[in-house]
Amino acid sequence: MNVFRTPEDRFEAWSDFPFEPNYINVSDGEGGTLRMHHVDEGPRDGHVMLMLHGMPTSSFLYRRMIPPLVEAGYRCIAPDHIGFGKSDKVLDDAWYTIARHSQACAELIQQLDLTNITLVCQDWGGPIGLRQAVDMPERFERLCIMNTWLHHEAFEYTEAIRNWNAAWHEGGAMVEAQGCGLIMQIMLNRFPRGSSPLSDEEAFAAYEAPFPDRESKAGPRRFPLSLPFDDAEAANADVQKADFEALRTWQKPAHFIFGIKDEIFTEAWGKQWAGMYDQATFDGLEAGHFLQESHGPEIVDILLQRISEE
Repeated sequence: MNVFRTPEDRFEAWSDFPFEPNYINVSDGEGGTLRMHHVDEGPRDGHVMLMLHGMPTSSFLYRRMIPPLVEAGYRCIAPDHIGFGKSDKVLDDAWYTIARHSQACAELIQQLDLTNITLVCQDWGGPIGLRQAVDMPERFERLCIMNTWLHHEAFEYTEAIRNWNAAWHEGGAMVEAQGCGLIMQIMLNRFPRGSSPLSDEEAFAAYEAPFPDRESKAGPRRFPLSLPFDDAEAANADVQKADFEALRTWQKPAHFIFGIKDEIFTEAWGKQWAGMYDQATFDGLEAGHFLQESHGPEIVDILLQRISEE
């Protein structure tokens, strides 16, 4: 198996990211191991904020949320999925499946023996993280769900997400973009210029930093091609459906915080999902898909307020 490890000097572009790197080894599913990076900040005996990113981001996306949560007394754990951030990058596109990402996340939780967890998830962090809450409910005390989903028969995939998937197939726009700023093209399409505290140049450098070339982008390439309507096996679609049904009986707090300008996972969907739980709350922000980048401190304010009201 060919594995790429991004040189550390690439991450000089991660401004405002003063967190010490931490690593564990997780199974590669083929008898070997891969190095998985995670941020681990705050008191070791504090209740845990487990912060899971999606595509094409990393723990860097949570940099504006970690300090105020630590100040509030929480232990913040923000991993980079395999293929992203400072974690190892398998160079074989076919290696990546949602089941493998979920297994790596489970190993992180188990190796660190995390309990009293608030799951903070967005994008692919939803299917990956909510799997853990179903499998290990005793370790979780609440959910914070942002602009994500779980596949099920009634879920209506928007035109925006279907177009997004098509762009990654042969002849699609993103296939051609992979050698010239793929990651930032995605980011700038999903949060408007000026909504991030980073300048365009800083944002380009930061979000491209883990991926110096086309080959290293296997992980980001596979996520959009792993949507259930395209590749049900890679998506772990049957497991997602089972998780959605299992979570219908979730009795602990669930706080939905959605960027209401997102065309992928819409405000209407967020409200519909939240409405399935008597104890759930829903808050909308004037944000797009990557609301952690544009509204990180505001998300923390909302979440801490909602926790105080439980």
